[in-house]
Amino acid sequence: MATESKGARRTTIIDSNVSWRDWRKNIAESIKYRSLLHNLVKRDLKVRYRNSLLGVMWSLLNPLLMMLVFSLIFGKLMPREDIRQYAVFFLVGLLPWQFFTGSMISGTVSTTGGAHMINKIYFPRELLPTSSILSNLVNFLLAFVVLIFFLYASGIGLTIYALWLPALVLTQIVFTLGLALFLSALNVFYRDVLMILDVVLLAWFFLTPVIYPLEWLGETQTVMGITFEPAQVMRWLNPMASIIDGYRTVLWGTMSSDGPASMDPIYLLRTFITAALIFVVGYLFFSRLQHLFAEKL
Repeated sequence: MATESKGARRTTIIDSNVSWRDWRKNIAESIKYRSLLHNLVKRDLKVRYRNSLLGVMWSLLNPLLMMLVFSLIFGKLMPREDIRQYAVFFLVGLLPWQFFTGSMISGTVSTTGGAHMINKIYFPRELLPTSSILSNLVNFLLAFVVLIFFLYASGIGLTIYALWLPALVLTQIVFTLGLALFLSALNVFYRDVLMILDVVLLAWFFLTPVIYPLEWLGETQTVMGITFEPAQVMRWLNPMASIIDGYRTVLWGTMSSDGPASMDPIYLLRTFITAALIFVVGYLFFSRLQHLFAEKL
């Protein structure tokens, strides 16, 4: 960074081509620009509800309407007596999934959508996908009010096991931000990333235990002479399956319990390590390419 003074005028030139190896410097700059991050989150929330009659109420009505539709399909047309209080069961899985998909879509387009800022001023570029994640986090927390209402209305309520929620939310944020950083950088160079993501998220939804419990996959399966536990493999290969299963365990319970149950600390730690590794890969990929964003945009 070089500074040139001439009389009362002062010009500051900042090198935006910061090496990814200077991760401590990158983090320090992101903290320095925290007021910008705050304003970006406010902007995202205002844009989302601009010219909307119900405004922020959509954060409450959207999961509620989705719950009613799926409860009708699986609770009435396709009754499953083995899932107690299916409406709550579904809502516990739906809210974190909507948080994830909303963050992924807005995070992917955040860099291209912020082209006017990237081409005019310097700021840590990773603030763009980060602000998308945080604005969706606000919506998630607002929608959580609906879930709390149904938990108490169904007689479950919040138990001591709900104290696991901050760790689960943090794990999901780390995982989602890592993917958003990776895809937002890739989207600068290949604009069809968003179209591909729409298809992937649709398939991912059915591969994640949102509308069904992992126990439905069966205890064991044998393929080509190899016996394995499908639920365990799903947790290993699909971090969102582990995260949503964690939410459901501490808020609704398991198929073998009568109510909420405790998380396995080792299970959660393994999921967090996976999320952290994905975040590191996404962050390094974003950092290596961010100096080319202005040229491509």
